Amino acid sequence: MGDMVPRAVEILQMVDVIAAEDTRHSKRLMQHFNITTKLVAYHDHSNTAVIESLIQRIVAGENVALISDAGTPLVSDPGYRIVDAAQTAGVTVVPIPGASAVIAALSAAGLPSDRFVFEGFLNAKRAARLKQMQSLVDETRTLIFYEAPHRVLACLQDMMTVFGAEREVVMARELTKTFETIRRAPVSELCHWVEGDSNQQKGECVLLVRGAAKETGSDGEGRRVFDMLAEELSLKQAAALASKITGVKKNVLYQYGLDKKSAPAAE
Repeated sequence: MGDMVPRAVEILQMVDVIAAEDTRHSKRLMQHFNITTKLVAYHDHSNTAVIESLIQRIVAGENVALISDAGTPLVSDPGYRIVDAAQTAGVTVVPIPGASAVIAALSAAGLPSDRFVFEGFLNAKRAARLKQMQSLVDETRTLIFYEAPHRVLACLQDMMTVFGAEREVVMARELTKTFETIRRAPVSELCHWVEGDSNQQKGECVLLVRGAAKETGSDGEGRRVFDMLAEELSLKQAAALASKITGVKKNVLYQYGLDKKSAPAAE
């Protein structure tokens, strides 16, 4: 409740209606701040009629506020369709800055923050999750993900497989809540810590991954060429030829091939 900004309280008290992700959840917020404005449900599964009804109310002269259960609406939370419809209808959309787990985690992580990539939630299925991570392995900007508590350990283990055991990762859990935890360590160390403490597998998590060192760009090209050649050649032959093409050391590519071959199969 302490994260609520005064301007947001004022707006919620003065609008005609509040579109809330979960009205039952939001009632506690309303009661805490003595807000008596009417609540209507709006979430990812709301049909078009709900959106049209809200837009019609605005066109008729009413003010509508949009809130989510936590954080900022639209940032991995419901709201995109209604804001899109409002913009299309020529309705003025006014942001009320407030809590955002992405920015809160980044501000406390101690990782480079001048350039970063927010990827939202990774895929729940391991094969697709590994593919997403693999596409980002050479990204030099700080990577930020959201993860569900029941998948956070599996996600960290996949990060260790794809990014390497020494890649630095920050786990920011339950931000601004009673059991807030922020820990930065090599991903292998984080895996052991989370695996050994079931409390770290509860609550909402933000995972931040240090970007790849810029000099690894050539290595990334070497791996890409190696992967193509390895479909037809032995690891040794693929490593030798990819080394000639890209200039990446043969033994580095060969070790990459061995590591990839021994990695756990995607489920």
